[in-house]
Amino acid sequence: MTYEELKTALAPNVILSETMILRLKAYAALLKEWNEKMNLTAISEEGEVLEKHFYDCLIPAKAFSFEGKSICDLGTGAGFPGLVLAIAFPTSQITLVDATLKKCHFLEEVIKTLGLKNVKIINGRAESYSARESFDIVTARAVAPLPELLEISVALVKVGGIFLAMKGSKGKDELAASKHAIETLHLTVEKIDEDSLPSGDGARVNIFFRKDHKTESQFPRSWSEIEKKPL
Repeated sequence: MTYEELKTALAPNVILSETMILRLKAYAALLKEWNEKMNLTAISEEGEVLEKHFYDCLIPAKAFSFEGKSICDLGTGAGFPGLVLAIAFPTSQITLVDATLKKCHFLEEVIKTLGLKNVKIINGRAESYSARESFDIVTARAVAPLPELLEISVALVKVGGIFLAMKGSKGKDELAASKHAIETLHLTVEKIDEDSLPSGDGARVNIFFRKDHKTESQFPRSWSEIEKKPL
């Protein structure tokens, strides 16, 4: 994929300006540079980064508006989808959460180099982050199976807000296995958006959950408890 193909694939729902394209190019260059020093991603060739990271991260924005929202990206890793959303939606405020300090150092370098003013970084575990009921949208991509993911995420979402689970081809199977977690955590499936990468390499299932009531204080439990006995 080229940058022109990226723009075309996202239009008219997502419009990437020349400034945004320049920032994505700089991001891709930093990703390649840092990936030689530490394991950020198995995908570092620029054309693949454009399709399998940048485009993939923006697929949900073809079906849902991220403009002007407070967004928390859990387990962001190298910044997917949070940093990509920060570039494409400068009116939004993005919080990136990751437990690995080295990855947070990489994110800091990207933010500094790109001159992003709408991003902050939290080095810590998602289930320990104390900003309950603070965000319009919480996102997670390739973090954990859905029942576990719902528990560590939804306490951070405002009542009436959205949790976005970005899943692959087994997304609907994970959703079917999450019925008890959905009921326990007072969620409603707002939208299921199915798409695929232009190369045909992999289906994408993005599931939007609306939070209907406050999350009870006992959730999320510790990660060891969640893993041992998922909802």
